[in-house]
Amino acid sequence: MHLSPAHHAHPRTPGEEQFALAAELLALLGDRTRLTLLHALASGEADVTTLTERCGAARPAVSQHLARLRLAGLVNTRKEGRRVIYSLSDGHLRRLVDEALSVADHRLGDQPVHD
Repeated sequence: MHLSPAHHAHPRTPGEEQFALAAELLALLGDRTRLTLLHALASGEADVTTLTERCGAARPAVSQHLARLRLAGLVNTRKEGRRVIYSLSDGHLRRLVDEALSVADHRLGDQPVHD
């Protein structure tokens, strides 16, 4: 795997609190369903039904993952009638998801093709 240097490296050495919170965030992103949900929300707001269709998981599982993401402060909610609409909490998260998927693209591109 070839990683390019970071364009915007962290300006100072992070402390224990930053490392702990970053590790917690990355652990949440380490679940395929949650990553898929966050990617879906990167393109705009959505309700549970839409997100269930996009990620292909069972509705109860999607609801549980969304609850974890909401409790972690990664997604916001608002009511629209009886529906709950989800959105990403900030643009940093969108960039983090995009970067993770870009690394995956590069790794998949570096693999030899098997016939």
